[in-house]
Amino acid sequence: MVTETFCAEETFELGRSLGEQAKPGDIYTLNGDLGVGKTVFSQGLAKGLGIAEPISSPTFTIVQVYEEGRLPFYHFDVYRIGDAEEMEEIGYQDYFYGNGVCLIEWADLIREILPEKVIPVLIEKDLEKGFDYRKITVGIEEVYE
Repeated sequence: MVTETFCAEETFELGRSLGEQAKPGDIYTLNGDLGVGKTVFSQGLAKGLGIAEPISSPTFTIVQVYEEGRLPFYHFDVYRIGDAEEMEEIGYQDYFYGNGVCLIEWADLIREILPEKVIPVLIEKDLEKGFDYRKITVGIEEVYE
């Protein structure tokens, strides 16, 4: 599925819609350049899961856990991970193979430890179409190849 958004609110709403449809064990891998809207998308996904508290990117903590929604939400930001072994230290398998929903920002950096079944999300800018334009590709495996 490819969606074009033209403002942050539309990117948020796409995330919210996916959060409403999310099932236990879903893993979203989120990739895109700095400043492309990954956090806005993440906030929408959390809202769709029924999480009311503020969502921010867990850049320095690697994972932030939210449990008050209809499903637990495990929000990862692996931008600062040096190698996949660092993920062992935080017990990533408990999250990846649990009953919550994972969203992993910068997932390409830990590709070798990702489960086979993930839902890839790629957010791209195209300044020729406007400053706030985003092309968001969800669920197409070619995103990873």
